[in-house]
Amino acid sequence: MMSRDDGVRKLPDGLGYLLEVHGGEPLPVLTTALTTLCELVSADPGRVVVVLRLSARADADRAWPGNVNVQDVTRWERAVRRLGRCPAAVIAELPGTCAGPALDLTLAADYRVCAPATRLLLPINDGHFWPGMAVHALVRQVGYARARQIVMWGEDLSAEQATAIGLFDRISADTEDAVRQATVLFGRISDAELAVRRQLLSEAVSSEFDEAIGAHLAACDRELRRLSGTGSTHVAGNR
Repeated sequence: MMSRDDGVRKLPDGLGYLLEVHGGEPLPVLTTALTTLCELVSADPGRVVVVLRLSARADADRAWPGNVNVQDVTRWERAVRRLGRCPAAVIAELPGTCAGPALDLTLAADYRVCAPATRLLLPINDGHFWPGMAVHALVRQVGYARARQIVMWGEDLSAEQATAIGLFDRISADTEDAVRQATVLFGRISDAELAVRRQLLSEAVSSEFDEAIGAHLAACDRELRRLSGTGSTHVAGNR
């Protein structure tokens, strides 16, 4: 793998990029690395995949985000948001604890691989929960009732518990091999197709049927045109 000073590496065979995030790194350093990664992906003309190898330290990342100001937090949250919208499938690899920045990045990923011993820990400072955008992401991804149980009681989750509610996608004793398999799979999805899937999933959380049907029919129309090889189709029922 080609290495860089900012922690971003090129994956073998040109499939994408790897960013290793180690527990205890200062928030501004993490933000810079994440921003650099997003810029590389946006500038890459090929079909790429992003792998985040998240090595959290429960002792350091539990007290996330450390000694920072609100401007530092704003830049981090915007960088995480940019990652979730980047034109590449994002795979999170969690060989250890999922806490602090690892939690934020996991919630922004499209696919999450963890080890059997992985635990998801919420950020707690002196008994106070850190009110970052991870709360918003949890509600959108697992629903209000389950997120309430996690956030209100500061509940830690085992790998099995987090997988059961959809926060992790696969448990593997060999996370690197599982990520390699996922990289090949997601590398087959085009940027446009990935964007459509994300949009439809995201809008379904808050939109009603009448609001959502237009976007779904447009996506169906594009897929029908792709399958038929023609330049246009008529969408049934859209009269």
